[in-house]
Amino acid sequence: MIKKIILTICLGIALQTIDAQQRFFATLKVEFEKTTSVRQLMKDLQEGNNWYEQNKDRYPVSMVSYYDFTGDTSKSLYQPGKDVPVDPRVWYRPVGDKNVVYTDYRNRISISQKPVFEEVFLVEDSLLKIKWKLTSDVRTIAGYDCRKAVGILNDTIAIFAFYSDELLINGGPEGIQGLPGMILGMGIPRLHSTWFATKVEVFEVKMNKVVPSTKGKKSTRNSMLQALDKIAKDWGAYGSKLLINFII
Repeated sequence: MIKKIILTICLGIALQTIDAQQRFFATLKVEFEKTTSVRQLMKDLQEGNNWYEQNKDRYPVSMVSYYDFTGDTSKSLYQPGKDVPVDPRVWYRPVGDKNVVYTDYRNRISISQKPVFEEVFLVEDSLLKIKWKLTSDVRTIAGYDCRKAVGILNDTIAIFAFYSDELLINGGPEGIQGLPGMILGMGIPRLHSTWFATKVEVFEVKMNKVVPSTKGKKSTRNSMLQALDKIAKDWGAYGSKLLINFII
């Protein structure tokens, strides 16, 4: 009888261990929904003039777009996902919405294809250096418990993120990474934009198309920003604020 009890206990522990192990995944595909509060963004971009107040009704309140992230612990690819029709009558078009970001976690480099107006940059550089601070806040995103972290990029760009340590990839939307788990929710207040996972797949994820882009003007992050800075000056403060879309 005692042997049966011991066997039952051991079996229960073994099953719990297997179940716990099954909750950690090293390969995944994530669909992200990006929401931009367009009117708030345009109000900030046009601060100091009355253009916004005169024309705010021509801007959508918000705009949604989708992106796909596929990766494992060694590499990942973030790229535009399903199309969302845009009303041709509105005065806003997304900026930086066609970025394709390949991340090599082992060698700590990224190769990003960034279309900007008539130019396409192919940016190869080290991973973004983000100073993260973990918090005790927790929320559930796409079925996963996620812990909140607050980050600073380039000493000026604030980021909040929610990551799950059940997903073993240290990546996230765009080039944002560096947390002890996959980022499933993220916001950048200066862009008035958030990214949240709507779907997470962890089984039978195909990695054969996770390769870097090859087309574009080869650049480093700094050389691209220097080129864009010249363009941004023609747009004044409006253009300078939009450059953040190409930094991340």
